Amino acid sequence: MLRIGLFLATNFAILIVISVVFSLLGLEGVLAENGVDLNLQALLVMSAVIGFSGSFISLLMSKWLAKRGMGVHVIEQPANNTERWLVDTVKRQAEEAGIGMPEVGIFDSPEPNAFATGASRNNALVAVSTGLLQRMQEKEVEAVLGHEVAHVANGDMITMALIQGVVNTFVIFLARLVGFFVDRVILKNERGLGIGYYLTTIIAQIFLSILASIIVMWFSRRREFRADAGGASLAGRSNMIAALTALQPREGEEPAELPENMAAFGISGKMSSLFSSHPSLESRIAALQEAGTR
Repeated sequence: MLRIGLFLATNFAILIVISVVFSLLGLEGVLAENGVDLNLQALLVMSAVIGFSGSFISLLMSKWLAKRGMGVHVIEQPANNTERWLVDTVKRQAEEAGIGMPEVGIFDSPEPNAFATGASRNNALVAVSTGLLQRMQEKEVEAVLGHEVAHVANGDMITMALIQGVVNTFVIFLARLVGFFVDRVILKNERGLGIGYYLTTIIAQIFLSILASIIVMWFSRRREFRADAGGASLAGRSNMIAALTALQPREGEEPAELPENMAAFGISGKMSSLFSSHPSLESRIAALQEAGTR
C-alpha cells in the first residue's frame, strides 16, 4: 500500500492547499456573481484546474517522495553481485519492454515487497525490499522486477494520475454544488457565500472522496492483472506464479504492505475490500494459470 498511500496523501494535501488559495483569492465568488444563478461552466473549469493540479503535482513528485518516504537506496554504482544483478536484470527487461532505463533501488523492510513509480515511462524508479531479496529465489525476484517494469511500460502511473484527476474534478464540482444548494436553498442565504456553503462543501468533499476512492482502487486492481501478464512475458509465467505464491503470508504473518501512496504499483497489498489497490493473490495466480491454458 506504499505508493498509493503517498500518492493519495500528497494529492489530498495539494487539493486542500489549492482550494484554500482559490478561496483566499476570491475565485469561488463566481458561484454567487449572478445572485442565485450558478455558473456551472466556470465551476467545472475551476474544479478541473484544482483536481488535475493535485493529481499531476503528486505524479511529478512521486519518485522524490518515494525515495525519501521509503528510504530507498538508489544503486548508482553496484557495490556487490546482488546489486549488479538487479541493475542488469532491470536493464534487460526495460530494453525488452521498450522503455528508458529506470532507476533501481533497495529499501530496508523485512516484508517482501516492491514498487515502481515515476512521472513517465522514461523517468521511473523500480525498488525492491531487503525482505523480498532474502525470501525469494532469483527467478522469483526476476518476475517481481518484470511486474514492476510492466507497470512502467503500461504507463500505469500516468493512467492512474489521469483517473485521479477526473475523479478529483467531479468530487470538487459536486461538493460545491451541494454546498451551494444548502447555502442558498435550505439556509436561504442571499448575501454571497455563507458559512453553510463552506462547511457543507468540506463535508461533501470528504464523503465524495471516500466514494471516489472505490473507483480509483477498482482501476488499480485491473492494472495489476495486466502487470502480472507483463511480468510473465518478461520473466516466464511459471516464475511469475511462483513469485506471487511466495508473497502469500505465512501462518501468523500479516500481508506485506506499502504506504498508501505507493501501493497501486507495488507487488503486494491488502486484498479484502473495495478500497484495496490489489486483487487477491489467489485470483492473480488463477488468472495467470488460466492464460497459460489458452
